[in-house]
Amino acid sequence: MIQELIDKQRAFFATGTTRDVKFRKQMLIRFKEGLKKWEKPLCEALWKDLHKSYEEAFMTEIGLVYGEIGDAVRHVGKWSRRRSVSTPLTCMPSSSYVVREPLGCALIVSPWNYPVQLLLNPLVGAIAAGCTAVLKPSPYVPEVSSVLAEFIADTFPEEYVAVVQGNRDVNAELFAQRFDMVFFTGSPALGKVVLAAQAKYLTPVVLELGGKSPCIVDKDADLRIAARRIVWGKCLNSGQTCIAPDYLFLHKDIKDAFIEAFKKELAALYPEGTKDSSFYVHIVRDAAFERITGYLKDGDIICGGHFDAASRWIEPTLLGNVSPDAPVMQEEIFGPIFPIMDFSDRKEVADFVNSREKPLAFYYFGKAADGWDLISRTSSGGACINDTIMHIANSRIPFGGVGNSGMGSYHSERSFLAFSHERSVMRTPTWIDLKFRYMPYKLFALVKRMLLL
Repeated sequence: MIQELIDKQRAFFATGTTRDVKFRKQMLIRFKEGLKKWEKPLCEALWKDLHKSYEEAFMTEIGLVYGEIGDAVRHVGKWSRRRSVSTPLTCMPSSSYVVREPLGCALIVSPWNYPVQLLLNPLVGAIAAGCTAVLKPSPYVPEVSSVLAEFIADTFPEEYVAVVQGNRDVNAELFAQRFDMVFFTGSPALGKVVLAAQAKYLTPVVLELGGKSPCIVDKDADLRIAARRIVWGKCLNSGQTCIAPDYLFLHKDIKDAFIEAFKKELAALYPEGTKDSSFYVHIVRDAAFERITGYLKDGDIICGGHFDAASRWIEPTLLGNVSPDAPVMQEEIFGPIFPIMDFSDRKEVADFVNSREKPLAFYYFGKAADGWDLISRTSSGGACINDTIMHIANSRIPFGGVGNSGMGSYHSERSFLAFSHERSVMRTPTWIDLKFRYMPYKLFALVKRMLLL
């Protein structure tokens, strides 16, 4: 079945239909109309699978896809246009161009934590670039995946865009196939599996992975603002966000004051608590719940620490006296537990971050100049100074990882480029044929002088 679907998509791509910019724009508009039609069922499914409120579902999932589609509709003509570039004197009288062409049949695999936007946002890039696409949503959010399949089938013919459902066996079968491009969002461990499987085909791959994103609060930080933005960033999707602040680095001078500010801001966001709040997401499945609650023994509970297995609710928790070697400091937490470490000099922070795998995000609260200094001494996929999460909301800057946190980037034009090949073309006239390039290279000295200018 999977091979037949890929063959259908390759045959459709070969017709050249998807290369037409008018067709791409029409499909993007149809995509937006379909999303409007299926918005309510998608939000209802997000509530069933993740206890995600309509407001959070729209802000972190649906709304971002609308934004990407709108941006692509407005600019796909410009992005697709043949571009003239300068030609060096040694290549005269030729003219040089860059032609952006679609890669072909793409595979897009999404995780469960933001199951709508992490599947559909890359699809915007695939459609804008002129590709066909096979979509594979996560089986861990069955309601959402089912609605996504209905939405796509209702909106596009399967030879153009189609959804394949299933578990890891299906993933393995998909990864064994030859695609022209693979876009994968998930864990670093699975990212390695994807890369290894596609290496035999030399398939271009974009990997959006994760890691332990540090959050540093310096002695000069505005503690009220820092606490509010950090609480929000950690509680968003109950910490099940690839760019969630993973652990706290607090300056010793403000450690106690920040902890009190954190408690106060958490109470302000959830005055009735998080257990019964419609604005607090629950953990996706039992295995994840057991893994996250297991971290509670890795330190002293400063605040929070309560949980309920029946509803898979875990209270936002600060964890003190944590060893850098503890399990909670080795793995991406992907939940609402916040281990705390302290520092007295920013060099300690830089050394610690640089001793670990490169994270997907890096957060610093304090003076901007000091934030820039730490950013210059470390590496991460993205970063915020005096904020968390929000860099993903700006489509004008690339979103992606580095090293263990991923490769490649997307959003807006970069999504288009992720699914495109930039083809170099040189056009040379025949009315003149300069002799300097031909044997026996009589003008070699002149050519050498020109190249050394």
